[in-house]
Amino acid sequence: MKYRRFGRTGWNVSEIGYGMWGMAGWSGSQDEESLASLNRAVELGCNFFDTAWAYGSGHSEKLLGKILRAHADKKLYAATKIPPQNRKWPSHRNFTLDDCFPPNYIFEFVDTSLGNIGVETLDLIQFHTWEDGWLDDERLPRAIEKLRASGKVRAVGVSINRWEPWNGVRAVRSGLIDAVQVIYNIFDQNPEDELFPACREKDVAVIARVPFDEGTLTGSITLDSKWPADDWRSTYFVPENLKASVEHADALKPLLKDGMTLPEMALRFILNNPDVDTIIPGMRKTRNVDGNVAADDKGPLPAALQAELKKHRWIRTPSSWSQ
Repeated sequence: MKYRRFGRTGWNVSEIGYGMWGMAGWSGSQDEESLASLNRAVELGCNFFDTAWAYGSGHSEKLLGKILRAHADKKLYAATKIPPQNRKWPSHRNFTLDDCFPPNYIFEFVDTSLGNIGVETLDLIQFHTWEDGWLDDERLPRAIEKLRASGKVRAVGVSINRWEPWNGVRAVRSGLIDAVQVIYNIFDQNPEDELFPACREKDVAVIARVPFDEGTLTGSITLDSKWPADDWRSTYFVPENLKASVEHADALKPLLKDGMTLPEMALRFILNNPDVDTIIPGMRKTRNVDGNVAADDKGPLPAALQAELKKHRWIRTPSSWSQ
């Protein structure tokens, strides 16, 4: 496992972090299997774990707490997220701070997450939806500074809405936040345009989420794929999105050479970008952990392949189904 400096926090975090949504919000998750995968990740050098209260109403946070206690001799970084009060993902321009993150509510949920994870201080707390316009409400900067002064969090970040990397640039430039979490993968290259340069300027850490495009870039999703009604993917992969996603993934397969897999290529594409501090794939099985860490060991892609993949940028805009 290789490590990168996590922005101005100075932390050294693993290039392959751990996204914990799948072990509480997707069908087929079993706690025993999830804990085995988390333990395997720690054994292989993973030290950054990203969860959220919304992942199973605190269930994923509690799993993270078990891992932290099982490896108390290691420095593992715990990142979680405050859900919007209105429980709507993504946020919309007309949502106010009072709709989503009134100050007293922010502190209430920090305490909730501290209790679920079983720690006195969170390494990183993130707003699980974001609108740059909320910065116009003077209560928000005050709340963030008060949160830092409380000793309950070491760093503060924002999780940027799907396909809106521009809606976070102002937050970065404000100097108020230490990290941004954004969708960045072979298809979603838009953060490179405005967000990443701002993060470089302000020394704000970048967490790349959805490296496999919700599963499309694993190569396992087909036109016949189906999910239970209570699985989030059943509402995301609506017919028009499923068809387009499979077509875009199939277009990448001719580029796979010398035994390289699609997930490996997807991760190594992101590793080529020094603006990214850690990648947080979901890993519900130990074989996924092993495969993703192996991709990190191989490092960035050859320049020619990276250049070819740049041509596969897919411009998408938020839709009714893209929560």
